[in-house]
Order: sequence, then structure tokens, then C-alpha cells
Amino acid sequence: MSGIIYDTSKIKACEGFYAICDYAEFDRQWADELWKDVLTHPPIYGELVYYLEHHTFGDKVKIEGYSLSDLYVFQMDKYNLVREIGKNPRSCNKERMVMRAFRTMLDMQENPAEYVKRLKEGRGEDRL
Repeated sequence: MSGIIYDTSKIKACEGFYAICDYAEFDRQWADELWKDVLTHPPIYGELVYYLEHHTFGDKVKIEGYSLSDLYVFQMDKYNLVREIGKNPRSCNKERMVMRAFRTMLDMQENPAEYVKRLKEGRGEDRL
């Protein structure tokens, strides 16, 4: 068996990803769908690995000039608007917003115009 190299990096990434999804209280179906989509987009998979290793975004992938950090801030603003609380209380699950930022980045690849419009115009209180 000499000469065989076994790369466990995807297994470790998968375990870290599901640990975050469990902590963020996403159901398994949602998490499975996101994991599948992340795996089929290598640059975004790279961003996920970077996040898992550094607990911050690498922001190397940009769509129409928007990075994961931008999408995370968008998620945070949306959370604050829905809760009408302004600041980010302890009840605010930031890992949930991180995973939603990844979901948004993947969806944005398919329909960038729709998401750019949301990011530029905001959702507005009447469009939650």
C-alpha cells in the first residue's frame, strides 16, 4: 500500500460545513442542497474552505463586484430590518447568515441581475 496518498481535506470540509449548518439550525435537506451546490462550484468551495480555516471570508470570488462579505452584510441588514432592533443582539446567529451568504452567492451566479437589484435598491420594509 505504499505510495497511496489519501486526501481527507474534503471530508474535513464536509464535517466543518455540517457542524456550522447544525449550529445554525438548518435542516438537513437545506444543508445537503447547499453542500452539493458548493461542491459543483470550485471557487466557492475554496471560499468555504477558507472560511472554515480562518472564520472569515477570503473574498476572492466576486459576482458583479459583490463578495461574500457584501452578501453577509446584506443578510445582517435584512435580519436587523425584520427584527427592528438595529444592533446585532446575542440571539443573532451569525453562522446562519454566513451560510445564507454562501447560498446567495451561488444563486447570484445563476441570476446576477436580480440579486444586484436587491443589493442596490434594498428590499424595503414592504418587500420582506
